[in-house]
Amino acid sequence: RMEGYGSYKLPTGTEYHGALWDGMFHGEGELRFPSGGKYRALWHRGVPTQGKYIFADGLEYEEKEWHYCDGYDRRFYTEISSGFQPPGIPQFTNQDPPKTIPEGCYDCGDGFYNPETRVVVDYKFRFLRNAEDDEHEWILRTCRKAEDGRAERKAKP
Repeated sequence: RMEGYGSYKLPTGTEYHGALWDGMFHGEGELRFPSGGKYRALWHRGVPTQGKYIFADGLEYEEKEWHYCDGYDRRFYTEISSGFQPPGIPQFTNQDPPKTIPEGCYDCGDGFYNPETRVVVDYKFRFLRNAEDDEHEWILRTCRKAEDGRAERKAKP
């Protein structure tokens, strides 16, 4: 079994880098997700005992006093850290400029969703998952769609 310090790549593309003991995550270690996010934790026999999630843009999740997208302040993290865009230039995602969405698909945060096939692929078009009914409905209701005119940022003339 794996022991010491090392790395392990899961079939999903997620990688673990850190301490291992008896084939389990044990000690300090970090999960690195294909989307760019990271989860740094202190592990005990494969279970995280304390840790924090860091989004791809560098925002660190804080369980206490979390103010990002809390219902009162709906700004994106880039707007909080860098300020608003000039008037007439909307910002529809945290990434500026936003990713270009394939026609008929939705940007669901970790990739693109095709409602006809009900498949989510990452931004490099690798399979992530099949969407269940609840996720399908949520994506259709809340996410950016390529053909609705909001897929790309356009400045007013």
